[in-house]
Amino acid sequence: MRAIISVIGKDEIGILAKVSGLCAEKKANIVAVTQSVVEGYFSMTMIIQAEDMTCTIGELQDLMDERLPETKNRVMHEDIFYEMHRI
Repeated sequence: MRAIISVIGKDEIGILAKVSGLCAEKKANIVAVTQSVVEGYFSMTMIIQAEDMTCTIGELQDLMDERLPETKNRVMHEDIFYEMHRI
């Protein structure tokens, strides 16, 4: 099972480090990541392998919101992401 993580917010040092550190802590393997900074705003999309995660996708979402309150975070199962963008 794979999941999609997206993070958007004002750019600051360490956002990617916080997200990747949380993934490592919860045993979520990062498969792909893309990020950009446009006029001071950070945007990132990450695909993780979630079979061996030590928490649920919902728990990972809650942890991200707790540890990165300054950004808008979304964690969802790959199938849900696909269906949302299939139109």
